[in-house]
Amino acid sequence: MKLVLASMGADMLLAGCASQRDDMGPPATIAADPMSPLSAPGYTRMAASSDQFEIESSRLALTRSRNPQVLRFAQMMIDHHQRTSADLMSTAQAVGIAPPPPGMLPPQRDAFERVSAAGPDFDSVYKAEQVSGHQQALDLHRNYAASGDEPRFRALATRTVPIIEDHLRQAQSLPDYASPPPPAPVRAGERG
Repeated sequence: MKLVLASMGADMLLAGCASQRDDMGPPATIAADPMSPLSAPGYTRMAASSDQFEIESSRLALTRSRNPQVLRFAQMMIDHHQRTSADLMSTAQAVGIAPPPPGMLPPQRDAFERVSAAGPDFDSVYKAEQVSGHQQALDLHRNYAASGDEPRFRALATRTVPIIEDHLRQAQSLPDYASPPPPAPVRAGERG
């Protein structure tokens, strides 16, 4: 009997050691690295860079694309990402984190340069970079929502995930081709 009780006690102790507490914060190494995507400053910087890419590449799309579907998507990206940027900055202010410096991080800057350099294949390059950028943003927000170090940013990331999921679906459904240029107007006395 003593052996059974001792065995049960040992099992309970081991089970307690193996269980993970939900109230434990992130590992100390994450909090020590301010550019970690799981630290509030790192998340803020990466999310701001992602938003800036979406806004700037979409402004470019408004001037370079002739496809109505791409133009509608681009305007929606500008509108939605300006709002997510404003939410990000107000949360940073509430938490006491300085706003990130302006400018995109290298991955977003490189993607923007590819979109900028696109020629007649602009729409397909824009689509590819939107899909890639939204997948990266979705990973960032999901990971922070699950494991980030600041509760208010975790709540923001959680609210942002469905928006990014919707954007990703819409980006994936964009056409892979540019619309043909509109027909030239027929002038008086010319044949069409």
